[in-house]
Amino acid sequence: MTYDQAIEYLYGLGLFGAKPGLERALRLADLAGNPQKRLRFIHVAGTNGKGSTCAMLESVYRSSGLKVGLFTSPHLVSFSERIQINRFPVSPSDVVDLVRRVQAWIAHGWASPASLGTYEDHPTFFEVVTILALIYFAEQRCDLVIWETGLGGRLDATNIVTPLASVVTNVQWDHQQWLGGTLREIAFEKAGIFKPGVPAFMAATEHEAVEEIRRVALELHIPLEEVTQNDLARLGLDVVPIPLFGAHQRLNAALAACVIRGLNFQLPVPHTALCEGLSQVAWRGRFEVFKRPSGGIVVVDGAHNPAGASALREALTIRYPNVTCCMIFGVLSDKDWPSIIRSLASLPHRVLLVPVRSERSANPTDLKAAWAELNPCCQIQSPTHLREALEMSSTEPLTVVLGSLFLVGEALRLLNAPAPAEAAFDESALNEWGGIRN
Repeated sequence: MTYDQAIEYLYGLGLFGAKPGLERALRLADLAGNPQKRLRFIHVAGTNGKGSTCAMLESVYRSSGLKVGLFTSPHLVSFSERIQINRFPVSPSDVVDLVRRVQAWIAHGWASPASLGTYEDHPTFFEVVTILALIYFAEQRCDLVIWETGLGGRLDATNIVTPLASVVTNVQWDHQQWLGGTLREIAFEKAGIFKPGVPAFMAATEHEAVEEIRRVALELHIPLEEVTQNDLARLGLDVVPIPLFGAHQRLNAALAACVIRGLNFQLPVPHTALCEGLSQVAWRGRFEVFKRPSGGIVVVDGAHNPAGASALREALTIRYPNVTCCMIFGVLSDKDWPSIIRSLASLPHRVLLVPVRSERSANPTDLKAAWAELNPCCQIQSPTHLREALEMSSTEPLTVVLGSLFLVGEALRLLNAPAPAEAAFDESALNEWGGIRN
């Protein structure tokens, strides 16, 4: 098996969609020898900020001398981004080895060969990748794994682990077709990662969501620490520079710091390592700034839901208060794009609407009417692809690329981000089946 063949096999698992439930992941983990039982985890759920919070936790624990696994999704450019140890992505040869082994277990160790072709019984892409990560982290003897949920939490494949701490970053509107039509229902799914005897931490602010998370914690008789940005000062971290920009990132930093302090009796972290880890954290595609040869700036941001758009608006207003803005916008049709546009419509003088490289891309023609209604003075154009949009905006003082992590990944490739190992096709296509659909 080659790396391209391994990726192609994973891509083929898209046939089985994204299905809630833990049964298949537990069966597959059992075939693998239950590697999750040899590892320690911090499990992180939430609507926004999961990846940034995970990156902060990883950076601090690595700074303290631990060997830290990091499991996140979706990836932006390369599949290997999902599975990292001390921020080194899993190698192509290890991907091949892991896929070959799991493929054999599925072929020979499942309930019956006849059932493998059914939608209901076959493991999904995200379930397979979850087990790949567990095997890799266990065999590499990680001291700790920072473990991000894919979709929701309660019925997410990652929920087969028992962590040292359970973390909910926030609860906002997204993935209602999977998680429920109210914030209380969404919060119930996120808090589904809580376990008896395991302390919980949250930074949610929406009253309905907070009430539900408190209820779940009370029902399980577990301590729940509610975190605000003020906790940075309480922990003596208010002057620590956080490379990830925005007030929402300060809150994510406070949450990560409170988790670390809460686990200090199990995983001691010196204050110097806490400060160093937070000040050196890196996470791609979140208010990431590129300087152009013309002197202009491109900001690439993963905002793909209304809460993310509001956070981006606040960050842009603070960082670039008097700079004329051009936005390159592409979004998936199943997102609440009218609300995203509503949050941002007054900022740009020019909008370039592009299709996202996904079968679920929203039609730029539909988006144009919404932008025109909310900002009649805005110049709106529809280039055929992102490369053309970047060229059209090359003389703009500030260009913002947003709307989908598919688009962010493409932007990073075009803006000279480090290239992944060559594959037979664009690895971002795997995100269509990744459990979280951005």
